[in-house]
Amino acid sequence: MVGIHTVVRSRRRSALTVAALGAATALLALTGCSTGGSSANGSYGFPEATQDTSSTITVWVDADRQAAAKAFEKANPGTKVKVVTYDGSANGSNSFRTKMQLFDRAGSGWPDVVFSSQNNDASWASQKTNGKQAFAAVLDKGLVPKGTLDGFTQGALNPCTVEGHVYCLRNDLAQAVLWYDKAQMDKFGYAVPTTWEEYQALGEKVAKEHPGYIVGTAGDAWTPEVFMWGSKCQANDITGPKSVTVKTDSDECKRAASMLDTLRDNGTVPAVSVFTPEFVKTYAGKVLMMPGPNWYAGAIFNNPQSLNVPAGELGVAAPLPWKGEDKAVTGNVGGGTWFISSHSKNLKAAEKFAQFVTTDDTYQVDVAPGYPAYAAAATKWIAKQESSKYYATPLKPIATAASQVWGGWGYGMFSQEAVWAKTMTPAITGGKSIVSLLPTWQQAIENQAKVDGYKVN
Repeated sequence: MVGIHTVVRSRRRSALTVAALGAATALLALTGCSTGGSSANGSYGFPEATQDTSSTITVWVDADRQAAAKAFEKANPGTKVKVVTYDGSANGSNSFRTKMQLFDRAGSGWPDVVFSSQNNDASWASQKTNGKQAFAAVLDKGLVPKGTLDGFTQGALNPCTVEGHVYCLRNDLAQAVLWYDKAQMDKFGYAVPTTWEEYQALGEKVAKEHPGYIVGTAGDAWTPEVFMWGSKCQANDITGPKSVTVKTDSDECKRAASMLDTLRDNGTVPAVSVFTPEFVKTYAGKVLMMPGPNWYAGAIFNNPQSLNVPAGELGVAAPLPWKGEDKAVTGNVGGGTWFISSHSKNLKAAEKFAQFVTTDDTYQVDVAPGYPAYAAAATKWIAKQESSKYYATPLKPIATAASQVWGGWGYGMFSQEAVWAKTMTPAITGGKSIVSLLPTWQQAIENQAKVDGYKVN
């Protein structure tokens, strides 16, 4: 059984002889280039370093993406790769950005390819820092084939797109769906809800008929990314590289908050993290439904250290719409991105690596634990998951949800999860209603955005 989870993205100048160096330098001066620097007007839309297609590329990955690097090396023995493991900027460590700033000051040391577990790094990597060249290479001006870019699931490259240009390739998606225990739902005679209103009504019914059973949780930092994002709450609408619209007093925000308050108060959506011993001890065998990312399947349900739901019981439904809306939207909780350095001296090999680890079946279908962002690989990956016979229903809703991530919740430099965890979680666990806390959330987002240099609308 392969669980769904994310434990979780050229031309060599001929060697110059000493005798010819002076003449070459003069010629390069006339053309605006230098022997040791970079081309002022690179063919891919950014200043390029002098290329050496025989040079080793340095690739930074987190522990879970080491398998991607190994798969590439096996498939491309002629390409020299140095693999460096780091934390992938996990849990908002910001290590990717911090280390690149150090290299900017030193004027050297940048890796050729970097994986990040975050989806908001393009917000800074695409921009100059203190007058220094942007770290991320522009990918949609010829460096990565258009056919490759077009092959990603609709909306998958939104986190990588800044002012209309693509700066990274998405590794995997973490779209939210509705997980449910089909065996238990059938036993109690409950139908899977088809709207958020039906979801709330069923939660109220469960509280009365089967107290102790739950239909979700609201104790993790990504709670707003599941419920608020999926309700079109405009709390994080990134409208430009340094511009954000924050509006938490809308009906879309209030309806989600009110629903959560109702279900938290009756005990069916407790404010407890799914990764705590308390959650497992209290709710194992009692989770009827759980809105959450696709990786919940392997991280929570099909995990002996967590809920350990037996094979044949776990079902999945598509994201829920609100009554009166033609189409459901959903949020996203995680995934990852691959960046190619604009400083790379071997862009050809760097692009080859980034394209391989995001699109090739050898990694994305055969090895990768998460839902691939590349559409063709995702289709095969779903089929592989279904062949395990673990699931009680087809996994098509996961594929459907992949293109339903709402575009009104952006990918700014600041972390919405960090803001929620610091501002909202303590108050919610302390008993305050989410509806009453919406103005507090608004102010906290605005304050953090301004600290990071955003104009708040």
